[in-house]
Amino acid sequence: MSNTKHCIELENKYGAKNYKPLDVVLTKGSGIWVEDVDGKKYMDFLAAYSAVNQGHCHPRLVEVMKNQAERLTLTSRAFRNDQLPELARELCEVTGFEKMLPMNSGAEAVETAVKAARKWGYKVKGIEDDKAEIIVCAGNFHGRTVTIISFSDEPQYKDGFGPLTPGFKIIPYGDAEALAAAITKNTAAFIVEPIQGESGVVVPREGFLKDAAKICKENNALFIADEIQAGLGRTGKLFAYEHEGIKPDMVIIGKALSGGMYPVSAIVASKEIMNVFNPGDHGSTYGGNPLACAVAREALKILQDEKLIEKSAELGAYLIDELKKINSPHVELIRGKGLWVGIVLKKTAGGARRFCEALQEKGILAKETHENVIRIAPPLVITKQEIDQAVAILKEVLA
Repeated sequence: MSNTKHCIELENKYGAKNYKPLDVVLTKGSGIWVEDVDGKKYMDFLAAYSAVNQGHCHPRLVEVMKNQAERLTLTSRAFRNDQLPELARELCEVTGFEKMLPMNSGAEAVETAVKAARKWGYKVKGIEDDKAEIIVCAGNFHGRTVTIISFSDEPQYKDGFGPLTPGFKIIPYGDAEALAAAITKNTAAFIVEPIQGESGVVVPREGFLKDAAKICKENNALFIADEIQAGLGRTGKLFAYEHEGIKPDMVIIGKALSGGMYPVSAIVASKEIMNVFNPGDHGSTYGGNPLACAVAREALKILQDEKLIEKSAELGAYLIDELKKINSPHVELIRGKGLWVGIVLKKTAGGARRFCEALQEKGILAKETHENVIRIAPPLVITKQEIDQAVAILKEVLA
């Protein structure tokens, strides 16, 4: 029995079936390259949903992780540690916000943002108790906790998990007029992905974010950008909202904040918003632990030192241009920004899964989303030569 078959059988026997991964079992990774248990190498064109923007097992991250793991890994927030204050300062300096609150997973950071927005709504804006509303967009994906699935419009995410959390309104993505119509005196916040990842790298019309930020300001509602997937260089800017020259009231950060080494997430906001939290209001045993903070500090430095954000802008434009040149009977359109692309297939193409499986055979790992979209998101350390190599394979498979 091959190593691959053995691992898959074990996982199927003992693991819950809440994912449908491609049948590749990875054991090593470096840069954009990964290797399976049978020794076959692949280009990773998903980057763990943008968590490994810095590339797999970046040597600087490995070194920092080893060093910190030997010194101190966890204190809980009952005591202070020497890494959290430095991460707090560095994250605020690089993002331009006044305060941060650390958590672990992206979903935890979204929950933190929801709690912060509601409490700000009651304590600062003066919304009547238990009447706060948060507006979200159709097609959103912010995580899978009970509260977060409560404001999804994907039926599968909700099926069997009720009763759901009230207090959310859904508007069409990219529709500023709908946002203006939905806002009331009870609206605490609008939470939006500047580009929707799980929906298939959906880029809103130009000006939508600017219009939405203006509407929120006029109505004294918080504008919250979920940059968990879109942020930290993925779209060719530090954050995707920067493409429209705005500044949200709060930003949710995760995934690449640790370069794929460890779960690290955070929200950043003004003092006015963050000061709604009092000791005991919110927290996490692991949130802000020294190992996480040391790794996150280095992950941020790598993005800057290696100019990965600028690289994403330049190579992303090149990748999109090259993909648009592919003459395929199956492709409806190519959309995206930076090194983040959705290849939207025609309904007659038979779904994106079979194309992802064909790409896997030829040494590229990508994943379908919403049945007919191939999502492309390589680590930002990719080279032009590697893009050319990948485009040749994509051309062959899509043709």
